[in-house]
Amino acid sequence: MTDSTPVSERQRLAWQCRRGLLELDHLFSGFLELGYDDLDAAGRAAFQRLLGEQDQILNDWFMMGVEAPDPEIAVLVERILAVVSVQRD
Repeated sequence: MTDSTPVSERQRLAWQCRRGLLELDHLFSGFLELGYDDLDAAGRAAFQRLLGEQDQILNDWFMMGVEAPDPEIAVLVERILAVVSVQRD
């Protein structure tokens, strides 16, 4: 991990990654650690928008295979799943 994100921003994001659903918590925390720093500015903005969604909507996108209506978010969902699945292997 290259830590190019300021500490205060990383702490804020880490707090926002904490979710009511443990599966989402693990996905987002894992991605923050392993993949967030590789995002460009648009990707980081999309991640912050993603974190603003309700857990049930996120569960649909990540666990149920429902495609996000926002194309940037849909791509990010796939990227998060890919990064975190590599971590689990």
